[in-house]
Amino acid sequence: MNIKENLITAKTLGRRQAWLTAYDYPSARLLEESGIDLILVGDSLGMVVLGQKDTIDVTLDEIIHHLKAVRRGVKLVPVAADLPFNTYQTPEQALNSARLLVEAGADAVKLEGPLPDQIALLVSNGIEVIGHLGMLPQHVREEGGYHRKGKTESEAEAILQASLDLQAAGCCALVLEIVEETLSEEISRQLDIPTIGIGSGSKCDGQILVTPDLLGLQPWFRPAFVKSKTDLATPFQAAVREYIRETKEGSPKLNNGHD
Repeated sequence: MNIKENLITAKTLGRRQAWLTAYDYPSARLLEESGIDLILVGDSLGMVVLGQKDTIDVTLDEIIHHLKAVRRGVKLVPVAADLPFNTYQTPEQALNSARLLVEAGADAVKLEGPLPDQIALLVSNGIEVIGHLGMLPQHVREEGGYHRKGKTESEAEAILQASLDLQAAGCCALVLEIVEETLSEEISRQLDIPTIGIGSGSKCDGQILVTPDLLGLQPWFRPAFVKSKTDLATPFQAAVREYIRETKEGSPKLNNGHD
């Protein structure tokens, strides 16, 4: 599939993109059957699957493991995967890492930061690349938390210029994370490729969210910019408690035909 051509066509026609993350087979299959536009195997798996405090310790092998599971559940929807921290410090390292993700089933890779040289090399080798600017989760420790970007004129100008540079390097789309809405709107206006916002207002060409955040599966942590569409944690726990009760009471309602 030609992801870049399809994305630019969608933007030209005003068709907004809805993206979500997945890390396993059933979630990926359910997302595709629900009509999602793209699935990202994000390094957010470090926080929402592996219980880590941020994304920085996620390894390439872990991304590949989850990517293969997601790929088994998807037939038509494009699947992208994050290049984890410290796997794309040079263009050559980025190419080697990206090739491993493509071999594992990725239709595109995503990397963080203004790195046009890495992106250009990947694109020249036939690998679709999604850029990522604004708040960069892989740099959260050095920044001391998650902060909104583009507040000052100089920072806004730098992000806008970086956006243009990443498009020129060959990106097929650009994720803008926690960016001022006026800046997101201006970047979206100037770029031919779609902007995909997360916590960056409604003026981008699409949105991406971490699926457990959307579904209310982790009530102990909810980003301020996320409005969960449901609360699956409560029925999850209710079902488990009912199972525990029936088991301890020896209830005949239990179905032990599948384990």
